[in-house]
Amino acid sequence: MKKAGTVLLVDDEDYVRDSLAKLLERRGWIVRVASSAKDATQAHLLDGVDVVISDLRMPDEDGLTLVGRLAKTDPALPVIVLTGHGTVKSAVDCMKAGAFEYVMKPVEPDELGIILERATAQSDLKREVDYLRDRKASQEKHDEPLGVSAEWKQVVSIAELAAPTDTSVLLVGESGTGKEEVAQLIHRRSARAEGAFVRVNCAAIPTELFESEFFGHRKGAFTGAVSDRVGRFRVAHHGTLFLDEINSLPAIAQAKVLRVLQDGSFDRVGDSLPTNVDVRLICASNADLAAEVEAGRFRPDLYYRINVLTIAIPPLRERPDDVPVLARAFVEEFSARLNKGVRTIDDAAMAALRRYGWPGNVRELRNVVERGVLLASGDTIGEDLLPADIRDAAREENGEPPTTLRAALAAEERRLLEEALRRSQGVRREAARSLGIDERNLGYFLKKHGLTGK
Repeated sequence: MKKAGTVLLVDDEDYVRDSLAKLLERRGWIVRVASSAKDATQAHLLDGVDVVISDLRMPDEDGLTLVGRLAKTDPALPVIVLTGHGTVKSAVDCMKAGAFEYVMKPVEPDELGIILERATAQSDLKREVDYLRDRKASQEKHDEPLGVSAEWKQVVSIAELAAPTDTSVLLVGESGTGKEEVAQLIHRRSARAEGAFVRVNCAAIPTELFESEFFGHRKGAFTGAVSDRVGRFRVAHHGTLFLDEINSLPAIAQAKVLRVLQDGSFDRVGDSLPTNVDVRLICASNADLAAEVEAGRFRPDLYYRINVLTIAIPPLRERPDDVPVLARAFVEEFSARLNKGVRTIDDAAMAALRRYGWPGNVRELRNVVERGVLLASGDTIGEDLLPADIRDAAREENGEPPTTLRAALAAEERRLLEEALRRSQGVRREAARSLGIDERNLGYFLKKHGLTGK
């Protein structure tokens, strides 16, 4: 059964505590228990808890005292008070102290379930707000991914079909093609749109920091853990987790990610109790994961788990109709950001942009436009403001000689690649051997020049 969240039960009576715990576990909750209000405030019990259910009358400290203490230490944590001896005064006192709900025993299971859903919704909202506050203020996104080509429209169409489900999606394509934008589109169109969208660049996380980054840690769990940390999986609870460049995950990390996907829970470093998570996973790879599996670098069980639906995003050179749309959007963005009056790109410059091979895809186009806006003295980006390799690519296509050494070397490099592909009838392995390079390096050069092979 799908787990609903993590709840801490506080009651001094073993029978009541155990029977309620069994009820909640049958309904998919991870349950932690405490026999007193004092025990309930221990950090290892509260970490990762979505909601607290506490009896009102207990020896030493009662439920009202617990509500007041938790309201000060974690005001976003909902506390539900259960009592078999309710009075109007005690109800008013509990609500004033910060209780989320005051419920008389015995409580109907369905009624308790509804209250818990409302309580966890409040907890999730607080988590999302905290996450959004921590995000870089400079991070900007278009409302919709931009593109008019048939290839791009097909990508968007498949993404929109996948969005309403919880199906795992694998986005494949070269770096800079727009995989994150597609992932964000899927998130916005899903039932999890009110939850957080959390991006993790797997290639940027050192192996030794993987566990803390993904799952978090408790203060003092290891040298350097000077404070508690909430991992990315927990931040994405009831939202979407986007694992970019998942092909870069080391083997040990792949195994732990697989376990979370299978069990819906994980053990945070320094915790003795599991933490429950409910996330929708979207992964991206700029490498052929099937080939990585065959080479033994990627776990086949994780591959099959994330590869329920694959969306291939074509490189920008295969959808030149998208170049003007993207370029104009970037002009508007950077003109406002840099406080410039640039409004357009002239026809010659736009033609050169359309003809260029864009080995860096949309990311490279974005950088080129930013450069043009920065250098422009008027309201138009002309061809003279484009980088030399883009201008020379256009000249070469028109049969004109390159004007720079860099462009001349690039032209000769392309000629050698084309000749090697011709001799090998497009077979990459043979072409690489004839050029004295390995197949992976050949792939880089082919991508750079917009060439293909088998």
